[in-house]
Amino acid sequence: MNKPSTPNSYPLPTHRLNRLARLGKVAGGMAGSIIYQGTKQWLQGEQPTKQSLLLSTQNIQRLTNELAKMRGAAMKVGQLLSLDAGELIPDELAVILAQLRNQAPAMPISQLQTQLAANWGNNWMAHFQQFSFYPIAAASIGQVHRAQTRAKEDLAIKIQYPGVANSIDSDVDNLASLLRWSRLIPKDVDLEPILAEAKQQLLLETDYENEAKALTKMAQQLADTDFEQHFAQPKVQTEFSNKAILAMEFMPGEPIETLAAAPQAVRDQLVSALFQLLFSELFVWQQMQTDPNFANFLYQADTQRIVLLDFGATRQFSPAIAEGYQQLISAAQDNNLAHMTEAARQIGFFQANILPAQQDTVVKLFKQACEPFCHNGKFDFAKSDMLARIKDQGMALSFEQNYWHSPPADALFFHRKLGGLYLLAAKLNARVNIQALFEPYRITS
Repeated sequence: MNKPSTPNSYPLPTHRLNRLARLGKVAGGMAGSIIYQGTKQWLQGEQPTKQSLLLSTQNIQRLTNELAKMRGAAMKVGQLLSLDAGELIPDELAVILAQLRNQAPAMPISQLQTQLAANWGNNWMAHFQQFSFYPIAAASIGQVHRAQTRAKEDLAIKIQYPGVANSIDSDVDNLASLLRWSRLIPKDVDLEPILAEAKQQLLLETDYENEAKALTKMAQQLADTDFEQHFAQPKVQTEFSNKAILAMEFMPGEPIETLAAAPQAVRDQLVSALFQLLFSELFVWQQMQTDPNFANFLYQADTQRIVLLDFGATRQFSPAIAEGYQQLISAAQDNNLAHMTEAARQIGFFQANILPAQQDTVVKLFKQACEPFCHNGKFDFAKSDMLARIKDQGMALSFEQNYWHSPPADALFFHRKLGGLYLLAAKLNARVNIQALFEPYRITS
C-alpha cells in the first residue's frame, strides 16, 4: 500500500447548510472588499465603478477558491458558465471560471477512506495489491486513483465526493443567487434555462452506473465506423463499480494538448478523427459526450490512438436538433441565409418577439461559426481569428442590441463541444479539411 499522503487536500463540506454558509461567507467577503476598496480609492481621489470593485483581484480569487473547495454542483456550474455563457460575462470572470475546469483540491485521506468503506466495506483493501491514496486527477464531481488488484489488473478508480448528489439543487440555486447579487452576470440575462439544465445534467453525471453504460455503448458504436482504429476507451471493471464509484481499466497516454510540437500530419489526423467522431455522435447516433475538456483526451504514441475518457456528460439529442444542424451547416456552405434562418428557427433559436436586426445578427454569427465547414481545403485553425470575432459579435448582440435569448439545452451542449474542438484544433495548430469530413452529412438546399 502506498503511503497515504495527499498534498493540496481540503475537506469537502457535505451538509447543505454548511455549503450555503460558505457561499454566504463569500458574498459577505466580496461586499466587505467592495466597501473597503471603494472607500480607499475614493479617498485617493478616484471614482471606481461597482464592476471594477466586484472584479478586483481579491474578489475574483475569493470566488474561485471557494467554488474549487466546494466542488460538486457549485464548481460545475462555474465550469458550465465559463463555456456556455462565455460571451455574456466579463472577460475577467470568464478567465477565473475557466480555471475551475482544472482546479479541485483532493479529499483528505480520512474522507476518502470513509467513502471507500461506505461503498466497498471496511475490508476493502483486501481486494488490492496496491492502492494509491494520492489522486491522479481531481475534478468537480469526483477524483481518480490508481490501483492494482490481487489479479494484477491496473485500474483507474473514479470516486465520487460525498454529498455531491444530494446538494445539486441547493448548490445551483445558491450560486445563482450569488451571481445575481454580485451583478457578475448582467441582470437581463435569463440564467434559468442554463441552471435547470445544469441540475438535470449534474444528476446524470453523479450516476456512475449511467456513465459506465455510456462508455460501453460508445465502444460498441465506434466498432461500426471506419475510423474506430483512431480511438480507445477503458473497459469498465464491474466488480468494483456502482453509482458512486467507477472502476475502469487504466489507460496510459499523454495529454493531447501537449502534442503541439508533434509532426503536422499527426496533429491533423488527431483533429480529423475527433471531428469525424463529433459528426457521428450528432448526425448518426444522436448521443454525444458533451464535455470538451482537454483532460478527457489522451494520446498513445505507440498505437497512435486517442483515448476517450469521462463519459459522465453524455447526452441524448433529438433527431430534430440533429437535422436542424445538418440544414444549418449545409445552408451556410451554400451561402443561403434564408435557409440558415429556417434551420436556426427549427433548432429553437428565435423567440416570437425577436427583432429582424437581431435575427440577422444571430444568423451572421452562425455563418462565422461555420467558416471551417465552408472553407475549400484545409482550414488553418491557429491562423484564424474566428472565435474572437464570434465573441465580439455575440457581445454586441447582447449589450448593444439587448438580445439575451438562451437557446435550447441541446444547442448549448453541442456548441460547447464544437467550440472545444475548435479551441483544441487551434492549440495543436491543426490544418483540417472540415468541408470534406462533413460531406457525407450534407443536405442539398
